[in-house]
Amino acid sequence: MKQVFWLLSIMFTGTLIAQTRGEIKVVNVAQAWANNSVNAVIFRKNSLVTYRDTQFIAYYNQDKFVVLGKRKAGTGDWILKQTPFQGNANDAHNSISIMVDGEGFLHMSWDHHGHSLRYAKSLSPGSLELTKKIPMIGTGENQVTYPEFYKMPSGDLLFFYRSGSSGQGDLVLNKYDVNTKTWKRLHNNLINGESARNAYWQAYIDHKGTIHISWVWRESPNVASNHDLGYACSKDGGLTWQKSTGERYVIPITQSTSEYAFKIPQNSELINQTSMSADKAGNPFIATYWRESGSNIPQYHIVYNTGKKWQVMNLDFRTTAFSLSGAGTKRIPISRPQIMVSNARSKPSGLLVFRDEERGSKVSVVTIKNFKKNKWSVSDLTNTSAGSWEPSFDTELWSRKRTLNLFLQNVQQVDAEGKANIPPQMVQVLEWKPNF
Repeated sequence: MKQVFWLLSIMFTGTLIAQTRGEIKVVNVAQAWANNSVNAVIFRKNSLVTYRDTQFIAYYNQDKFVVLGKRKAGTGDWILKQTPFQGNANDAHNSISIMVDGEGFLHMSWDHHGHSLRYAKSLSPGSLELTKKIPMIGTGENQVTYPEFYKMPSGDLLFFYRSGSSGQGDLVLNKYDVNTKTWKRLHNNLINGESARNAYWQAYIDHKGTIHISWVWRESPNVASNHDLGYACSKDGGLTWQKSTGERYVIPITQSTSEYAFKIPQNSELINQTSMSADKAGNPFIATYWRESGSNIPQYHIVYNTGKKWQVMNLDFRTTAFSLSGAGTKRIPISRPQIMVSNARSKPSGLLVFRDEERGSKVSVVTIKNFKKNKWSVSDLTNTSAGSWEPSFDTELWSRKRTLNLFLQNVQQVDAEGKANIPPQMVQVLEWKPNF
């Protein structure tokens, strides 16, 4: 089933720009677990992924089993398979991440919040049949959280995860060789919290193969202790790392050796685990939100590098105050933002996808026509509430065709790992080809 409606840009700001219009399609998949946000958290890398003409999807069903699906891209005919793998879906940290390597093998990691590694891959290219749970390296895999896959232009994969706990964790990086079909450890401790803090990161691989990472430091399990926005990149597949200036890092990166894209103090409502992108020149763009000094209203910000210096764009359209504090998965009136930057033009344009109770918790988007001239507008992609949903999308489809496919489900998050009492909700894919 497909629902079709039109996008009409209805807001302003920075500088007023022309209204934009484009067709939106929403494709139903199946009913699934919605008692918290585990299926719809932003750090799913990925919830959807396209390989050639096939799109794959993963989610927890009402019985907390991992379901895998695939379809011919652009159609509504899903083939769905419940796997034998079950997860603790009561904890919204325990998300499912999938990626397809350069030979068409599906890789999956699921159900982690300080647990031993849960990883499997398909038995053959394009298959939904998976191996049993298998190790990657076999060491340093006992306390895994936030597993994330990224695909290199070569078809090789990267796998990031946190080893340790909130406020006391290190960033581990593995690499999969598509030719040998084996994993190796690149870094046991790429970013070191020195047993005093940990880095909550987001990553992006640009069209040149440069790996970009940015992060906030957290001093304790309390989200209010998030601070500062660090940055690093690798131009050799993750072996060595450098600052935006080209200065090489000594690994592991620590609080004192980090490059800072922007300094943000604790207790600024700074959120963790957001998103990154890059422009045609390979300059990084980081989306997040925080509250500026002298204001009580958190605003979305984009911190980006021009090739010469870091700049900050404040998308100053929100009017409602809120405060972040405490541990666990929070019920927050806005989602973390997802950013996509077009690398097709010398002057970058972009999208920032979000959800805000001010706008009825719909799926909304900031369309940025020109970063330098601060030209942008805000509009809604859906007519109804998405509850506590956060955006995740098919990164490979966006990279190849500039078509946005968002994983969509109306979920409800109760503060601090609480569980809502609602029936299963429809998993959907929102399809949009933006005109920008």
